[in-house]
Amino acid sequence: MRLAALPPLALYAHLPWCVRKCPYCDFNSHERSDALPEREYVDALVTDLEGLLPSVWGRRLRSVFIGGGTPSLFSPESIDRLLAAVRARLPLEPDAEVTLEANPGTAEAGRFRGYRGAGVNRVSLGIQSFSDGKLQALGRIHSADEARRAIEMAQAAFDNVNLDLMYGLPGQTLAEASRDVAEGLRFGTTHLSAYQLTLEPNTVFYRNPPQLPEHDACADMQLAVEELTAAAGFEHYETSAFSRPGRRCRHNLNYWEFGDYLGLGAGAHGKLSFADRVTRHERHKQPREYMAGAGSLVEKTIAPRELPFEFMLNALRLVQGVPAEMYAARTGLSGATILRKIQSAREKGLLEDDPLRIRPTRRGRLFLNELLQLFLD
Repeated sequence: MRLAALPPLALYAHLPWCVRKCPYCDFNSHERSDALPEREYVDALVTDLEGLLPSVWGRRLRSVFIGGGTPSLFSPESIDRLLAAVRARLPLEPDAEVTLEANPGTAEAGRFRGYRGAGVNRVSLGIQSFSDGKLQALGRIHSADEARRAIEMAQAAFDNVNLDLMYGLPGQTLAEASRDVAEGLRFGTTHLSAYQLTLEPNTVFYRNPPQLPEHDACADMQLAVEELTAAAGFEHYETSAFSRPGRRCRHNLNYWEFGDYLGLGAGAHGKLSFADRVTRHERHKQPREYMAGAGSLVEKTIAPRELPFEFMLNALRLVQGVPAEMYAARTGLSGATILRKIQSAREKGLLEDDPLRIRPTRRGRLFLNELLQLFLD
């Protein structure tokens, strides 16, 4: 393999603490038991970044995403210190997107203004539902009214706000799921993400599963999400993502287009490309262990035979797919390496018969796992 040019570069920083871990959550998150070690943790993030700098000299960041956990538990001063450290070490593109995830249960107007002053220009709110009953079933710490107030506070400080919603919730009907989406759209934010609740290993819900809607009912909910967002002028551009024109999440697009990203923080993962290889790196998961060994990471080179699946795992989540030439540009492999698999997918009705794009059909999006299986080595 040989890359003619390196892909865009982003940065992800993981802040792993939350007030209470939700029973469906399989992310690397840890309940806060006492005061957060904000200074110590930001120092560790900066040490991480400095260790990666030799691998990315001369490159610019197109986006920064601060996720968790609940990053809004950190003070604006800590977020400012982190972003200042990033800017001092790596240039950001002039229009770089800088996102911070926030929980409505920790939202304060003053904190949002502080995050804006620190350089954050996009906020993603974990709303999940506007039903108090459903929020309680999900173990969320906020109420429906707190969710509504958090959206209004975020919009007062930012002109780019995403709402995360979930459907397929315990006991949820199609009408209830539709009401959640309709209410989210009424706020007029720039972006909406809608995820189906799934039972993931190592979660409370996996050990003690609640009664969830049947598969067909969830498919109807997904269709309702697509219809409601389209009627509101949103573009459906990724499996779970909807945006107003020009407001797609640049950071997530970089993932889906197999771009590079630095992963900083406890349990964070990253991907970096070089002229002759593509690598992944990850960090210690436990915050204390991570801070004690800041800068250390586990790194592996992705075997060339694994690259086709890795690329498709991301690219095929995009409704319009990707330009056909992007496969060679991001993997360093000839398009001939997947020609037979592409043809097989087209014959099965899973990919569009378009020589210029690798684009899933409606059936391909509905049966994405079946489509991806074709690209496994």
